[in-house]
Amino acid sequence: MIIKSIELANYRNYENLQLSFDKGVNILYGDNAQGKTNVLEAIYVSATTKSHKGSKDKEIIKFDEEESHIRSMIERHDLEYRVDMHLRKNKSKGIAINGQKIKKASELIGLLNVVFFSPEDLSIIKDGPSERRRFIDMELCQLDKSYLYNLNQYNKILNNRNKLLKDIIFNPALKDTLDIWDEQLVQFGIQIIKRRAVFIEELNGIIYDIHRKLSGGREELFIAYEPDIDAEIFAAKVRINRERDLKLSQTTSGPHKDDCIFKIGDCDIRKYGSQGQQRTAALSLKLSEIELVKRVTKDTPVLLLDDVLSELDSNRQNHLLNSIGDIQTIITCTGLDDFINNRFEINKIFKVTAGTVTSEN
Repeated sequence: MIIKSIELANYRNYENLQLSFDKGVNILYGDNAQGKTNVLEAIYVSATTKSHKGSKDKEIIKFDEEESHIRSMIERHDLEYRVDMHLRKNKSKGIAINGQKIKKASELIGLLNVVFFSPEDLSIIKDGPSERRRFIDMELCQLDKSYLYNLNQYNKILNNRNKLLKDIIFNPALKDTLDIWDEQLVQFGIQIIKRRAVFIEELNGIIYDIHRKLSGGREELFIAYEPDIDAEIFAAKVRINRERDLKLSQTTSGPHKDDCIFKIGDCDIRKYGSQGQQRTAALSLKLSEIELVKRVTKDTPVLLLDDVLSELDSNRQNHLLNSIGDIQTIITCTGLDDFINNRFEINKIFKVTAGTVTSEN
């Protein structure tokens, strides 16, 4: 699968932009804060409906404008799809595929699989559990529509239950309605826990060999899934926690509290690993993500590399670039470094300057 072109109107610092991409390697270069990452973000939004930064639609729309538009042309299995996305400050976004409006974002997700890698992805390893849950959710939502449905339902129920817990303080009679929300919370939560466990197992089957090669055979990386609560006892835990939840006005157990640990041997590298080990683990994770998409979709994802090469040493740079193969790749960088010019085939080059993008070949 590839993205053939993208058009932006009033998106971040772009008033109007039209870009056509090569199916191979595309480079966007220029100084910092010129708009390179905004192009990658727009591609990610057109594939997943969400910003990789977690930005809201109103934050994406160009300053002093009320709406923004993204149009992307996608090719998958020799078929072309036009995706139109209409972002509005005070309304939910509108999406159309080949001119037909869709009611649910789930109808779009999975049409174009993207793997986004930026220096911030080191936070998956280094930061708190929310970053690791977000990684799992964003990847699984692209690959598994039933997971996307279950997660959306769980989050809605969780928000409603938390609101109810707060309302009960002022109206204790509402306590009788908790059973309904508890039952649904458990129903969808169990599905999420089970699917995450399978996902981590699948990743482990891929990341082991990748990391051994990256570390020169010196290290063996393992991801341990740490659910906040086992699926089998989730219902009982919700009942046991009810008084605690009422006291704190929030749901204290469930997959919204899950985590996973990256281990080399018995060492939790978030706590005890070196910066080099954390960087290598993050790279291994992204390369594993690419391979998993290939296996599940029987196709290649689009790889978005946001200024990540400057964060890697030459060994990790070479391994990443050599792993790209036949994947459409869009890379941002501040300059056309010698190692790229000398060792890497570039199919298309764009220079980005203050919201203006010019093709150089």
